[in-house]
Amino acid sequence: MDSIRYIERSTGELCAEKVYGHRALSLFYGNSLFSRLFAFLFLPLIARVPFCSALYGLIQKSSRSKKKIAPFIETYGVDASEFRDPDFHSFNDFFIRKLKPECRPIDPDPTVAALPADGRYLVFPKIREADGFYVKGQEFHLGSFLQEEAWARRYWEGSMAIVRLCPTDYHRFHFPVDGIGSAPRPIPGALYSVNPMALAKRLPILWENKRVITEIETENFGMVSMVEVGATCVGTIHQTYSPGCAVKKGDEKGYFSFGGSCIVLLFEKNRIVFERDLVENSARYLETRGLFGTPLGKQM
Repeated sequence: MDSIRYIERSTGELCAEKVYGHRALSLFYGNSLFSRLFAFLFLPLIARVPFCSALYGLIQKSSRSKKKIAPFIETYGVDASEFRDPDFHSFNDFFIRKLKPECRPIDPDPTVAALPADGRYLVFPKIREADGFYVKGQEFHLGSFLQEEAWARRYWEGSMAIVRLCPTDYHRFHFPVDGIGSAPRPIPGALYSVNPMALAKRLPILWENKRVITEIETENFGMVSMVEVGATCVGTIHQTYSPGCAVKKGDEKGYFSFGGSCIVLLFEKNRIVFERDLVENSARYLETRGLFGTPLGKQM
């Protein structure tokens, strides 16, 4: 499998990602004849039959899975000092862990949007610039992604951020701005991987996968859409906020169960100026690994 490289935001260093499950990804999304045949025969079954992800999830919730936690922390360099409640009864308990609030400070300025999760970020000041990003000739179809033409027209001239969460990341997600969140709108779908190797093969994964859409009515950024996208072994996207109630930037919105996953943020035209480092790295076809709470951009 090709190396996945990203910029570590805190240091500016170019890093190679340690990919959890790299053997399975290579098998399903590799270029060998065997990989292509295997993917053709088995990948649709794994991605489209909910039982497969549900069964894997049950395994991660079993008490026996607890023994995987310590080796995982050591292999992937997870900072255990950040854990709010370090007594985990299963691997899934560890995966949906909460962090000490002081580990992710939030900029109090209401005109600054925050990163909603720990993850690897791509930003597009104009959504049309996302076309061909993962592979030449593949276009991002906003209408298919939102399945609501009125919403698609609202954001087509606007801006977008794509957040990729790896299994090694903290998997709770938060509101990036102050506002009022709508009721979540679920869209059923498959559970393909959202790893760059998979998206380079088929960008439509983003609008074929299961996802949940929430619109946030804000004073400083207009209407903002936040879309959580499920992926392989992420059969459930949990929402923990109260729809229709005021939320503050940094408030928890929900969390993903086990597996890699993705969040997409959509802003209307002329509403946000993304942080310079995010824009520059994205223009170089590099993701930026950033931590929840750090600046995403400023009100335009």
